[in-house]
Amino acid sequence: MAKNMLIADDSPMIRRMLRRLVEAHEDYDLCAEAENGAEAIALAIKHHPDLIVLDLEMLVMNGIDAAREIKKILPGVPIILFTQYADVVTGPAFAHLSVYRVVSKSDAVSLFGHIHSLTSSLAVGHKNPAA
Repeated sequence: MAKNMLIADDSPMIRRMLRRLVEAHEDYDLCAEAENGAEAIALAIKHHPDLIVLDLEMLVMNGIDAAREIKKILPGVPIILFTQYADVVTGPAFAHLSVYRVVSKSDAVSLFGHIHSLTSSLAVGHKNPAA
C-alpha cells in the first residue's frame, strides 16, 4: 500500500519538483500540497498523511511552527524539514524540533532515501529513527 505524503513549500517550483519525485516512486502518493505552514496544518488534519515534508521558511507560518502544531494534532506523523538552511537548524540548540529529519535542498537527490529510510523504520516500530 502506498504511503500518502503532504508537501509544503512556498515555491511553486519546489512543489512541482517534489510532486514529480513522489510520482516517480510507486510506493508513495501525494495526498496534498500546501504553500504555507497554516495551509499544511489544515491539509494534515483533512488528509492524515503518512509523512509530511515541510519547508523551513514560508510565509504566513514557517515550517518549525507548523511542525509543532501538527505534532500536537497528529503526533505519530513523521515530518521532514526540507530547507536550504539545513546547516543552521542542526545541533543541540535545535534538538527540540518536532521533526524527524532535516534535509538540505542542496541535497534534494537524497530526499527520497531519507523518506524511504524513515518510513521503513516506522514500519518496524521505531518511534524516532533520527534519535
